[in-house]
Amino acid sequence: MDPRPRLLVDGANVMHAWPEQRALLPRQRQAARETLIERLQVLHDSGLAEVRVVFDGRGPDVVIESRPGDPPLVVVYTATGQTADDVIEQLVAQAKDPAQCTVVTADRMVRQTIEAAGGASMSPGDLAAWIRQTETQQSAKLTARRRANDSQWRG
Repeated sequence: MDPRPRLLVDGANVMHAWPEQRALLPRQRQAARETLIERLQVLHDSGLAEVRVVFDGRGPDVVIESRPGDPPLVVVYTATGQTADDVIEQLVAQAKDPAQCTVVTADRMVRQTIEAAGGASMSPGDLAAWIRQTETQQSAKLTARRRANDSQWRG
């Protein structure tokens, strides 16, 4: 079993909460989605969380896309008439251990529902801060690795 917590992100909610994403939405909705997924990739790739992003309705069926990784970063598009909130709440309710699920949303009612089911919640602002912190740490590790490699090569 993967010990990483499962991060369930309400994609549209976060895109509307982050100013840089919100600016893209009127004309470049798909670009806003891809940018959000790219920002989340650092948490997934660093092993800090198993990431699932859920977006509202894209057609008659639920569409699930898996991005590279072990486990993969998963992007879910709900069926028309179904909301991301509905799917996220179901995922937490069906989890073997709801306490391992953290839902990212600014929606207070969803947060209360998730917490009542045993899950945790996080605001979009806290998610942005976590991503920035992780990016900074990853950059520092890469810089240290480059210096060590350079020293070893010259040594």
